[in-house]
Amino acid sequence: MPQHILVAVAWPYANGPRHIGHVAGFGVPADIFARYHRLAGNRVLMVSGTDEHGTPITIVAEKEGLTPREVADRYNRIIADDLHNLGLSYDLFTRTTTLNHYRVTQDVFKTLFDKGYILRQETLGAFSATTGRTLPDRYIEGTCPICGYTEARGDQCDNCGSQLDPTDLINPRSKIDGNPPVFKTTEHFFLDLPAFADRLQQWIAKQEHWRPNVRSFSLNFIKDLKPRPITRDLDWGVPIPLPEYEHRDDKRIYVWFDAVIGYLSASIEWAQNRGTPDAWRDWWQNRYARHFYFMGKDNIVFHTIIWPAQLMGVFSDGRYAGSAAGAFAEVPLQLPYNVVSSEFLTMEGKKFSSSRGVVIYVKDFLSRYDADALRYFLTIAGPENQDTDFTWAEFVRRNNDELVATWGNLVNRTLTNVHRTFGAVPRPGALQEGDQRLIDEVEGGFAGVGALIEEVRFKAALTEAMRLAAQVNTYLSEQEPWKVIKDDPERAATIWYVALRCVNSLKILFTPFLPFSSQRLHEYLGFDGYIAGPLEFKEYAEEDGRSHRVLTGNYGCWIGRWEPPRLPIGQTLRQPEPLFKKLDEKIIEEELERMRAALQ
Repeated sequence: MPQHILVAVAWPYANGPRHIGHVAGFGVPADIFARYHRLAGNRVLMVSGTDEHGTPITIVAEKEGLTPREVADRYNRIIADDLHNLGLSYDLFTRTTTLNHYRVTQDVFKTLFDKGYILRQETLGAFSATTGRTLPDRYIEGTCPICGYTEARGDQCDNCGSQLDPTDLINPRSKIDGNPPVFKTTEHFFLDLPAFADRLQQWIAKQEHWRPNVRSFSLNFIKDLKPRPITRDLDWGVPIPLPEYEHRDDKRIYVWFDAVIGYLSASIEWAQNRGTPDAWRDWWQNRYARHFYFMGKDNIVFHTIIWPAQLMGVFSDGRYAGSAAGAFAEVPLQLPYNVVSSEFLTMEGKKFSSSRGVVIYVKDFLSRYDADALRYFLTIAGPENQDTDFTWAEFVRRNNDELVATWGNLVNRTLTNVHRTFGAVPRPGALQEGDQRLIDEVEGGFAGVGALIEEVRFKAALTEAMRLAAQVNTYLSEQEPWKVIKDDPERAATIWYVALRCVNSLKILFTPFLPFSSQRLHEYLGFDGYIAGPLEFKEYAEEDGRSHRVLTGNYGCWIGRWEPPRLPIGQTLRQPEPLFKKLDEKIIEEELERMRAALQ
C-alpha cells in the first residue's frame, strides 16, 4: 500500500539569492528523497517557499529604496527560478506573504494563546543604535557567557549549543553595523516552551532513527528551555490576531514562528489550488503518514523543538479551534518523523559569506555548469554528516574522474557502438552465466540503493549506483564486443544487449540524483515520455486582487518506476550524445581568480 510522505523543505530567506551551500542543506537532499519515493509509488507532498518576513528584509529594502514586499517579490522569483533550474520537484513552492499563510499562522497563534501557551511578558528588546529598528536575535553577536565562544548569536551558541538571549551575550554587537545594540523595555508574546519540556524530551528520546547530531543536539537543548519571544517591534510580518492589535502596525508575529507554520499552510494551499481542499489531511491527519524535514544544522532547533511544541500545543486537548482550513475534526496533526539536517559546506576553506565575496550563487553556477554536475558533487562530496569544503579542484576532479569517466563513459561507449552497429536494441543469443549475474547484480540495485535512500544515506546510495556502473564498464572491457563481432556477431549482440539492459536500469537508479541526464538517456534509448519531470510555474489569484507564482509539477504523468524497466528488442535508438561535459582544468584558476576579485 502506498505511503504518504511529506517532504518539508526549509524555507529559503528572501533577502538575497541563494548560494550552493544553501541548496546543499535543504534542496538537493530533499529532492533526491522526493523523487525516489514518487518512483517507488508512494504519495509524496513536497512543500516549501520563500520566507519573506522579518527585519533582514526591511534592512535590504531600506538600503535599496524599496518596500519590503518589493524585495520579497524580487528574490522570490530569483530563488524559485534557481530551484526550478536545479530540478527541485516541489509540489508547491510558495511564499509566506500569501493570505492563506496569514490565516493559518493567525489560527495557530490564537489557538496557542487561548490555551495558555502564549504568554505576555515585558522584556528588554534589542534595537539598532543607528536606525532604531528591531534587531533580530540572529543579527546580534557576542561572547557566549557559558563557553566563551566569541561569535555566539543572540538566540544560541553554535559552539556549546546553549540557548541564549541577546542580553546574555558579553560585548554584544550588531552584525549589520558592528555597533552595540540599544536595549529597551517592551511587551512581547512568548511561546511557553518549558510547558512542553517533558513531552518533547520523551518524544525526542524515542527517535533513534534520527541522525546522531540532530538527536543529541535536541536532547541537550531541551535541558534549558526558556519561553521564547514570538513577536517583534516592527511593521513587516503577520499581524497579531488579538482585538487590541487590530489597528496597530508597530508589532508583528516574528518570522521564525510563522515560517515553520508554512509547512502546514503550504499543504493547505496546495490542496486548495488543485480543487481538493481537504487533500492535505491525507498527510497531516493520517497517523500512518511520515514527515521528513530537510535543512542545514543551524535550523535544527526550530524543527525538533519549536515546531513540535507548536503542534503539541495546538492539539493539547485533542481539538483545534482554527478556521483557516475549516474544522480539523478531533484529529491531531502529525509530528516530524525524521529531521534530516546536513552539516555546513564551506568554500575553498572559508565560510560562505555574500558580503565578503566568499560565495557562488546557484544562478551563477548553473550559468557555467550543468545542474547534474552540481547535484552529483553536493551528494557525493557534500556535508551530509560532517562539514565539508567545496573547492574548484575537487569539483573538476569529481566531475571528470567519476561522473564522466564512470557513468558517462559507460553510456557513451555503449550507445555509440550499438547505435552505429545495430541502430536498435539487438536480439541477444543465449545468456551466459556471467551475463545473467551482471544483470541480476544491477537489477538488485533497486533494493540496495532504495534502502539507502530511505535511510537518508544519499552519499552511500549514489556511491552504490556508481559501483554498479563501474561493474558494467568492467564487463565490457573484459568481453570486448567490438572485437568479438568480427568472429561471432551473435555473441557480440548478446554482450551489447546485456550492457544496454543494465544501462536502462541504471538510468532509473540515477534518476533521483541526476534527473536531467537520466531523462536525456531515456530518450537516447528510444523511449518517449518523462521518467520524472518536468517542473512548471503556475500563477494563482488571491482574494485581495494580488496573485503569486508557485513552482509545481504534474508528477502524475511520470512513467518511471523504481524497478527494472523493460527494454524491447528491436526498439530504435536515437542518435546519442555525451551525457556529461569533461571540464578543462584551467577553469580551476579562472574560478579562483573570480573569487579573488570579489574579495578585493
